[in-house]
Amino acid sequence: MKRIAKLVFVVSLLTLSAILAGATPAEDQTPLYDELLQQYVKDGQVDYTGLKKKEAQLDVYLGYLATTDPAQLSEKDRFAFFINAYNAYTIKLILTNFENGQPPASINDIGSFFKKPWSIQFVKIGGRTYTLDNIEHDILRPTFKDPRVHFAVNCASKSCPPLLSEPYSGENLDQQLDANTRAFIANSQENRLEGDTLSVSAIFKWFKEDFAYDPVGFFEKYAEGDLQKELAARTDQLKLKYLDYDWSLNGK
Repeated sequence: MKRIAKLVFVVSLLTLSAILAGATPAEDQTPLYDELLQQYVKDGQVDYTGLKKKEAQLDVYLGYLATTDPAQLSEKDRFAFFINAYNAYTIKLILTNFENGQPPASINDIGSFFKKPWSIQFVKIGGRTYTLDNIEHDILRPTFKDPRVHFAVNCASKSCPPLLSEPYSGENLDQQLDANTRAFIANSQENRLEGDTLSVSAIFKWFKEDFAYDPVGFFEKYAEGDLQKELAARTDQLKLKYLDYDWSLNGK
């Protein structure tokens, strides 16, 4: 519980941190976030120890999120804004829970039996406070109704679709979401076709309604190359299997 209290207290200072760093509520601090991602995220692996040293820079970006009204953004910009917010605040959650100079072994180590990490109220956006679950399940999924979002939001875990080394933007959002989705489906560690069995990430079970209860159809749409051909040849006899999810931290 002390960790949760500390996190809420730290995030409550984000707007003040942004002001002290010279940011104004109207000033877009996404370039700062971009710098951090480019420097500390490589092929989906996150250098949390390096990020911890630049936590103040992340706080400036979070301060921008805290003082920005997403309702004033275009639909695509708003979609990208909330994806970035989810990912940035997830990073903050990990950084706030360092012990003895080390990040937690898993995001599931954060919180308590009664309050999982996704139900901690610490996400500040537009003057309101949310949980990560609020962002994903109350805003992103029902508002934008795009299953590709599951390959953009990052839960700081190895089995989660990789965190991009750049922020999302309304201008490039479709290309980014498509690329993420195709890359994750092509990742044989998380999804693979073995004979007539299509083994897929547990994401397709947890959010089956988002995939129209048809993971195979989704794979056929976004698979490429040999996988696409093999799926087409086996459509009528495919069996579906869900893989175990690795909640180990996605970095160091």
